[in-house]
Amino acid sequence: MTRSIDYGNLMHRAMRGLIQQVLTDIGKYGLPGDHHFFITFDTMHPDVEIADWLSDRYPGEMTVVIQHWFDNLTVTDDGFAITLNFGDNPEPLYIPYDAIKTFVDPSVEFGLRFETQDSEDEEEDESHPEAPMDVMADEKDHAAPEAEVVSLDSFRK
Repeated sequence: MTRSIDYGNLMHRAMRGLIQQVLTDIGKYGLPGDHHFFITFDTMHPDVEIADWLSDRYPGEMTVVIQHWFDNLTVTDDGFAITLNFGDNPEPLYIPYDAIKTFVDPSVEFGLRFETQDSEDEEEDESHPEAPMDVMADEKDHAAPEAEVVSLDSFRK
């Protein structure tokens, strides 16, 4: 068996670490300027904690917006807890980083997309140890009209 560098897993951990750092800073200092986040996550992930009515309404995935009002933001190494407003009803949520499908800050045209491959068993396929992850990043100062999506699969052999 040949040992290889698992770039997919390394990228996933690095990008989830980036999300953790951003949320930690927001928890300490608040959202600066026009920054806000759209976070799409898998509501069926076993460690997601949301109200039953939310999981009934969003069976599969849900996008939350962290912008004007949020409370009780607690960031850990595995995920984050936050209270958000749903039609004037504050609801606590817990979202593990592994459940996140996309993280987007449209104010600076930055986004991350984590893609997973459905497999029938829990063992990793040696030829594709980690699903592709697209990195969408393009700061406004680069004067690009849209964020560029770069698929990591294009760099794999």
